[in-house]
Amino acid sequence: MKSLTLAELDTLSAVDIKTVDPEQLVDIRDISIHTELPKEERVLDFIRQIRNPYCFRHGKIVVKIGFSEAAKETTMEEQFESYLRTL
Repeated sequence: MKSLTLAELDTLSAVDIKTVDPEQLVDIRDISIHTELPKEERVLDFIRQIRNPYCFRHGKIVVKIGFSEAAKETTMEEQFESYLRTL
């Protein structure tokens, strides 16, 4: 799987939680983290499964993730790794 470009990530992060069709979102409970994979492949596999790491479902609840201004001091990879550790 190829990495997403910054433009693709911007598009994914711009999804409007008020207008998105919940049925088109992946339920995060259906995601399997393959811990045997190296870190980079594990992240790419997660993104492949979730399709949009910024907007997904947990059951009937639509979840939208954003990063604070403080997050601009860290890389996207660091923020994403931090997020994945909470799953």
